[in-house]
Amino acid sequence: MDELVRNLDLLTQEMMDGLQDATYEELEDFVEERQKLVDSITEEVVISTTSPAQKDVLRRILEHDPAIMARMNAHRLEALDFLQKRNQAKAQRNAYETAYTPDSILMDRKK
Repeated sequence: MDELVRNLDLLTQEMMDGLQDATYEELEDFVEERQKLVDSITEEVVISTTSPAQKDVLRRILEHDPAIMARMNAHRLEALDFLQKRNQAKAQRNAYETAYTPDSILMDRKK
């Protein structure tokens, strides 16, 4: 179990070192790898108890969660902004595209 906790700590520290430059793909890989380690630790906890030192390390790891979540939220907001701009541009483009039949005739009346 010490090895799993150490690996989780190392993985978290690596992410924290490059968090500001982390792409959403890197964050996704981090979350997947972290989940595997957490699942393994959970299985180990069922078999044996955690030591106070392991609990301290796990507490320290959990302290980084708000920063990681904030970075993930920043990526989410960036994607949301991109999609809104794209949909707005699409709506504007559709307004100018001809929705008329090519053989139609427009008649104006003189006032």
